[in-house]
This record gives sequence, C-alpha cells and structure tokens, in this order.
Amino acid sequence: MNLMLGVGLWITVAVIVVLIILFAVFMAFVPVSVWIKAMVSGAFIPAHKLVGMKLRNVDVGLIIDNYINAIKAGVKISVSDLETHYMAGGNIERVVDALIMAHGAKINLTVENAKAIDLANRDILQAVQNCVTPVVITTPPISAVACDGIELIVKIRITLQSDIEKLIGGAGEQTILARVGEGVVTVVGSAKNHQLVLENPDTISKTVLSKGLDKDTAYEILSIDVADIDIGRNVGAKLQAERAEADVQIANARAEERRAMAIAAEQEMKARTQEMKAKLLSAESEVPRAISMAFKAGNIGVMDYYRMQNIQADTSMRNSIGRKGGEQ
Repeated sequence: MNLMLGVGLWITVAVIVVLIILFAVFMAFVPVSVWIKAMVSGAFIPAHKLVGMKLRNVDVGLIIDNYINAIKAGVKISVSDLETHYMAGGNIERVVDALIMAHGAKINLTVENAKAIDLANRDILQAVQNCVTPVVITTPPISAVACDGIELIVKIRITLQSDIEKLIGGAGEQTILARVGEGVVTVVGSAKNHQLVLENPDTISKTVLSKGLDKDTAYEILSIDVADIDIGRNVGAKLQAERAEADVQIANARAEERRAMAIAAEQEMKARTQEMKAKLLSAESEVPRAISMAFKAGNIGVMDYYRMQNIQADTSMRNSIGRKGGEQ
C-alpha cells in the first residue's frame, strides 16, 4: 500500500512538473497579453499563429493592433495578409488606414490592390484621401506667344482625383503639369492675337480639358481653371529688331567684301601698270641700239636721224601745248 501511494505521488509530481514546463513554454512563446487583447476585442487569433509569428521575428503587437482596427472598422482582412505584407517590407499601418478610409467612403479598394500599391512606393493613404477630397495643384508660370508676337504668362489650377486602379504604372503629377503646359502653349500659340485670349480665357481651360490629358496617369482631371494671365514681352518686335540688326550686319559684311575686292582689283591694276611701264622702258632702251645698228648697216643717214629728232621734238612740243590748253 505504501508503495502504491509513493508511486502515485511521484506520478502526480511528474504531471505537475510537466504542466509547469508546458505553461512556461506557452508563456515564453505566446504573447499572452496580445492574445487576450485580441480575444476581448472580438478579433480572436489562435495561439499557434502567434507562436509562428514570434518564431518568424514578426512584430506581433503591430500586426495585432492593426488587425483589431481593421476588424472593428468592418474591413475584411486576415492576419496572414498583414504578416506577409510586413515581411515583404510594406507599411501595414498605412495600408490598414487606407482600407478603413476607403471602406468608410465606399471606395472599391481590395486588400491585394492596397498591398500592391504600397509595395510600389506609392502613398496609398494619400491616394485614398485624394479620392475622398480632390487635390488642387497649380502649374508654374507658363510662357506662350500668340500669333501677334505678344507673350502671355499663364498659371493654371488643376483639380485632380486619384484613380486607384491606375496607381500602379500610372504617371504622376509631373506628367499632368507637363501635358497641361504643352496644351496652354498650343492654345495661345494658335490665337491670332493675345487680346482674344485675354477676352476669353475659358477657351484655354475648355480646349486643354478636352484633350484627355489624364490618359495613362494615376489621376483623373476634374477641372482645369485659369488662375492668372499676365502680358509679357513683345517677342515679335524683339525678333524683328534682332532680324533687322542681323540684316545690317550681313549688309556691312557684304559691303566690306566688295570694298576689299575693289582694293584688290586696284592694286592689281597698279601692278599691271608698273609692269607695262617696265615693258615700255625696256622697249625704249632698244631704240638707240636699233638706230646704232641701222647706222652701221647704212640703212639711215645722219640727216635722217636729225629729221627724226626734229619730228620727236615737234611732237613733244605739240603734246605739251595740247595739255596746257586742256588745263585752261
């Protein structure tokens, strides 16, 4: 009997020890406070899932808090969705807040789309807020020139609403601003004069809005309004003045070219004159020699030579008299 009592006592002690060990293990791996908090909040989570998250080094408190918020707001989401998004490097707080806001605003946003948008480095919460309350952006001053050469400086106010379905792969605000600026330049540039634009500024907004500039972007353009129009420079007059100045410079260059050619031609004629004088002197130097040879050959006599000298003197005198008479 004593032996049986001793065996029973040892069995009881062993069972108590095992229970204590199991309780210690449970307390070590299961965040009891978080588990109780989820249970009380109506978002029951099995203990083994909490153990698995802790073994995977997941922030259990963060996930459970956001899971409770989503369940309380009526958002259908699972702990596994939050855990996988957390392990993928996503921001589960912003995703849950965006899902709660979208649910309250009756915006069709699925958990998968919200997670994908967040992982694409898009601000999902801001996008949902822009769906609820459209955002207004203003373009920088846009310079455009009408057909009459007057520059107009235009500022455009654009009202945008996020398009949740196009947030992934859609262009951003900078693309919208660039397209609107291009449209303004086109509208103003096609106007016959700047006064028509000043009288009807709504033509800018209507024409630009009709071009469908929000195609392939993450936004839907709700309205385009002209915020301000200022008159800038007279670009046409400036261009004409610059063109006239350029024409003057071209004409001066051509005149300088012609002057240089005339000077070159004058120098060439002077060179030719000197060359002809040299040839004349060379020919005149041959005359005495020819006369001497003629004397030796007996072709001319002394009297013939004197008569030739007289004729030359008479010719020289007449030329001199003629020049003096011409000067008078």
